[in-house]
Amino acid sequence: MIMEEKTEKLSYKDLLNDVKKHRKLYYKVLSVTFVISAFLMLSIPNYYKCTVMLAPELSSMGLRSSSTLSSLVSSLGINLGGTGSSADAILPTLYPDLMNSVTFRASLFPVKVQRENEDSVMTYYDYLKDGQRLPWWSQAMRATIGAVFSIFAPDKTQESDKVNTFKLTKEQTAVMKILDKKVSCDVDVRTMVIIINVIDQDPLICATMADSVQSKLQTFITDYRTSKARVDLEYNKKLYAEAKDKYEKARRKYAAFSDANQKVFLERIRSEQTELQTELSIRQSAYTQIANQLQMAEAKVQQETPAFTTLQPATVPVKKAGPRRARTCLFFLFLAFLGTTVYVFRKEGHLAPLFGLSGDEGDKCHIQS
Repeated sequence: MIMEEKTEKLSYKDLLNDVKKHRKLYYKVLSVTFVISAFLMLSIPNYYKCTVMLAPELSSMGLRSSSTLSSLVSSLGINLGGTGSSADAILPTLYPDLMNSVTFRASLFPVKVQRENEDSVMTYYDYLKDGQRLPWWSQAMRATIGAVFSIFAPDKTQESDKVNTFKLTKEQTAVMKILDKKVSCDVDVRTMVIIINVIDQDPLICATMADSVQSKLQTFITDYRTSKARVDLEYNKKLYAEAKDKYEKARRKYAAFSDANQKVFLERIRSEQTELQTELSIRQSAYTQIANQLQMAEAKVQQETPAFTTLQPATVPVKKAGPRRARTCLFFLFLAFLGTTVYVFRKEGHLAPLFGLSGDEGDKCHIQS
């Protein structure tokens, strides 16, 4: 048996001749690809991006504040134990999780927004629900799905406009999903800088929502961190009011009794006056102690209130962030050129030899006996 291996060598000139030979095919394919890709990309509306950067208060700041608070407590003769060593339990890395909560997202629905070059004002919820420009294929799909659902569910009840975060309606859930794609929050773990990104089709609404998200996030975090301190403050205010009322009653009672019995020297009267004076001293001591606790509770609220430094404020973007139409069209043209080239080389029988194989499977190896 004699085995003969057929090989075929190709040069760049041969491949270039294949391309030139089918240049009309390239013209047709690339032209059609350009028209289709341009039509699709022009159907996608422009969108803008606004970025806000915040530097929050770190745990070390809370430790220094706690040390100052401990010094003030010691000067009043009150021992709060481990106050000076307490640290911030809500780290900046948890802020994105707080912002992604349903409660926070729902708080953005009532924000008033206005399109650029328009006078009408609407809520952000209505804008996300009815004011979004969609590509034609998305509009056609939505219309088709709406028509199908209207056939099978003609007696659809009117959904409430009130937002109940415990039980969202289907419409509110859909708007919430749109909101998830438009508003995002990240934290640089190295610098602990909060980065808020808002993407929208209108530049003015984009900047408006970025500023609103920043403000609401600061308020949300402040309320979250100071919730326990504010509860303690309200409780101390209640104790202070009760202690003050008891002290005032004891003081008035002692003063009235003393004025009415100035020239009386009976032992019974003196004993009763001593009892009233002792009760007044107790009420006064309790009132003074609770007043000090109230001051400490107020200081605690101030201590737990975080401080934020705006590194980059919200500004109306001038240039659009996307879509990148030219780059996308070039990418599709490249794919069309690559696919056409593979078709041409295969048609000319040069595809297999290009990879070190023969053009025909039957010519790989001829066996003669």
